[in-house]
Amino acid sequence: MKQQWKGLDIEAEGEGISRPLSRNVNLLGSMLGHSVRSIAGEEMFQLVESLRSRCKSAYEAGSDKESVRDEIQRELKSLTPNQMDWLLRAFTSFFHLVNRAEQLEITRINRERELKADAEQPRDESVMQAVHYLTRKNISYEEFLRIIDKLDMEPTLTAHPTEARRRSILHIQQNISNLLMRLNIESLIPSEKEQLLSELFSQISVLISTDDVRSTGLTVYDEVRNGLYFLTNSIWNTVPRIFTDLEDASEIYYGKRPELPAFLKYRSWIGGDRDGNPKVTSEMTSETIRHHYEAAFENYEKALSDLWYELSISSRHTIVPDLLRESIEEDNRKIDTGLDIEGYWHEPYRLKIHFMQEKLEQQKVSLKDSNEMGEGPYPVNDFLNDVQQLITSLEQGGFRQLAERGSLRKLQYQIKTFGYHLASLDIRQHSEVYQKCVGEMFRLAGVHPAYRSLDEQEKVALLQSELESPRPLIPRHAELSDASSELMNTFGVVAKALDRNPDVIGSIIVSMTHEVSDLLEVLLIARETALWVYQDGQVASKLDVVPLFETVDDLTASRKVMTELFQNSIYQKHLANRGQFQEIMLGYSDSNKDGGYWMANWALHKAQEDLALVCDQHGVTCRLFHGRGGTVGRGGGRSNQAILGLPQVCHNGKIRFTEQGEVISFRYALPTIARRHLEQMVNAMIRSTAGASHEKTHHFNSDSKAVAMMEEISHRSMKAYKTFTRRDEVWKWYAEITPIEFISALPIASRPVSRKSGKEVDFDSLRAIPWVFAWTQTRYNLPGWFGTGEALNSYLKDHPEDLEMMRRLYQESRFFRSVIDNAIRELARAHLEMAERYSRQAENGYHQDIVSEFEMARDHLLSISQEDELLASNPVIRKSISLRNPYTDVLNMLQIELMHRNRDEALKTSKLRHALFSSINGIAAAMQSTG
Repeated sequence: MKQQWKGLDIEAEGEGISRPLSRNVNLLGSMLGHSVRSIAGEEMFQLVESLRSRCKSAYEAGSDKESVRDEIQRELKSLTPNQMDWLLRAFTSFFHLVNRAEQLEITRINRERELKADAEQPRDESVMQAVHYLTRKNISYEEFLRIIDKLDMEPTLTAHPTEARRRSILHIQQNISNLLMRLNIESLIPSEKEQLLSELFSQISVLISTDDVRSTGLTVYDEVRNGLYFLTNSIWNTVPRIFTDLEDASEIYYGKRPELPAFLKYRSWIGGDRDGNPKVTSEMTSETIRHHYEAAFENYEKALSDLWYELSISSRHTIVPDLLRESIEEDNRKIDTGLDIEGYWHEPYRLKIHFMQEKLEQQKVSLKDSNEMGEGPYPVNDFLNDVQQLITSLEQGGFRQLAERGSLRKLQYQIKTFGYHLASLDIRQHSEVYQKCVGEMFRLAGVHPAYRSLDEQEKVALLQSELESPRPLIPRHAELSDASSELMNTFGVVAKALDRNPDVIGSIIVSMTHEVSDLLEVLLIARETALWVYQDGQVASKLDVVPLFETVDDLTASRKVMTELFQNSIYQKHLANRGQFQEIMLGYSDSNKDGGYWMANWALHKAQEDLALVCDQHGVTCRLFHGRGGTVGRGGGRSNQAILGLPQVCHNGKIRFTEQGEVISFRYALPTIARRHLEQMVNAMIRSTAGASHEKTHHFNSDSKAVAMMEEISHRSMKAYKTFTRRDEVWKWYAEITPIEFISALPIASRPVSRKSGKEVDFDSLRAIPWVFAWTQTRYNLPGWFGTGEALNSYLKDHPEDLEMMRRLYQESRFFRSVIDNAIRELARAHLEMAERYSRQAENGYHQDIVSEFEMARDHLLSISQEDELLASNPVIRKSISLRNPYTDVLNMLQIELMHRNRDEALKTSKLRHALFSSINGIAAAMQSTG
């Protein structure tokens, strides 16, 4: 019998929403309501429905919306904790479901476009389109290969605390996605459809009944495990598909199918980033490396096991190439597996795979032996050579299609990409920690009693002198402070790891780099642990040292710092040993928190060009590492557009970028989304490296008038931003009206979110992530646009004639357009009427100041983009926001009531605190962002 779902009537229709998405959202809403009714009862369902329908009616024309919301806010005061809990669960679950439906819509649209695409009109932003573009520009096959050889892309997973969902919730969402995808198959028979609908309803019922707040905080191990989940599943399986896509494109447009270099590799900070996180110890880093190895071996073992069943080719029916027979005979001489070789002699591919399995097991055992040195009995290149022998043998035996497109080719690219280490681990620590350690060593060695009191010139001179000295600075077991001892132990772990595998550790990253000495100090510590050696006037270094410029002042000074570094004679020798290569990291989050949205964007853009030019001038190959967050307020936005918008001199084919928290979950939860994300990145990198991104495109930094305008607007914007955010009374208001106190305690990461408690918060102690997180919760979205209104308003009053230049830049400059479009999107996502309700919680509010700034920003940005309303040219996003708004309002009003109750000491309970955490998770799901 067909089930009738008696739930929420979402009515997700109209411009900007497709029929399939509308159908899925309406189905999910109906099932969710039915689940609430089934589990919590009719009365609770009616309460959910009443709040939902009234909040939705507040958006109807002619509605007295504030009266409606005031009435709801009053009613919430009388609700019991259990009622509040059910409301939070119902509306949070709704957004978990809608978010998955929207992801599946992206998948559906891409699939639809791929079905319509052909060689003449490839799908937009695909790998195929990038190669097609090259051929239209008459780029030869040889030049195409040179472009691919230049590519060096390294997405970097971090454990920054921006994923509020539990793994349990993510797992249920994954099940729901799979069921929805199967439901959208048109050939289902009625019984199959009913079964899938029943399973979907069951999963929704489990979702609403699952605790969305962790009972305890995440450990570092939990974070490592979460990162490994994505690395060993969607990333592991998607990366080979990207290489295959590029091979296919080459064959279509150039008639040749090349074996490609591994231009796409992953790195991780999880278990290596100890900046501000004392829980990431040297022991934890060592354990992380071990977990990486184990995860990689587990995947390789499964791959070889699958190949054993796949390659059942018999020598009785096909020719076996001599290459394969000779390889098997050599393995048989060296390895005693106990297998009946004669019994499998007629299945040579299986026999070869069996030997590979045995060698892989020996390598795994070797890496577990902490006393063993070197690469081990089966180095990764030997593993790769064995796979290549199998591919070549298949080609020679007449199985070309299987060789080029089968599981062996996939495994080949996985080995090239992931090696045995899976993802290279970076070690990040604050410059202050390195400086304190060096100061201690100098004092213990009798070199200088107060190193930290020296000026920069004196520090550099002393460091250079010591780096050129052959003697160790301190005895091996010198008594250092706990922090310095831990740092030295970490470098010891790095040294040991690199002795086994040169790819297992990526870079040493120095947070808050201010001066040249910040980097030379790292080299000195590396020398003490045999990672860096100076002998006979030459340097032998096992690691790259990466400066991280984070504040506006440091970004501005970065060119000077790097110039001085490249001119330092000892660092020149270090660079010579490292192949004249330098990676430089730029911090998007802290620069935005420090100087505001417009200034951060401009300071970063200038620094990118300055640093690329400095590297070119000194004959250094540069790779910029972009520390971007998920939200616009932390440098977020579309990654491929950000690549294309970089200054022209930065397009050398090399790039790194961070991926964190909810960004990882969004990009890699579904294989189809993962592929789309990576193909967009590869498309942008191929085109930009070939110079395509700047053909018929405005060269922003070569336009002196545009540069002068941006400089002036940036300073005006930063002044307005700092004038507002640096006021003590504003910070007191911020702490009162936002849920920062509870965000600081939210168990979503091992790293402390703030250096102080919420009640003691000040600008300097609060980190960039919770800063953005709290503003997002209140619907102000302030970090993504504040300062823009006052800056544009005052500038255009003084220079009204420049409006036309801005409009031209908006059409011609990718960089300028992204600055405008990202701010417009954040304004559209803001909801000042709801934000005002948060502002009422404090006696002296600053809501009207924000409203004035918002209105100026909105009016001027619309004037520049020449649109009548926010997101007028993007009805899909506009519809998504309008669909979400009424339901988000419910969660906001629930959170406001919970914060009000928390001020009453008599009402403070662990249940109330848990409810506040749930409200934060719910709004994060609604806004699709945290920090």
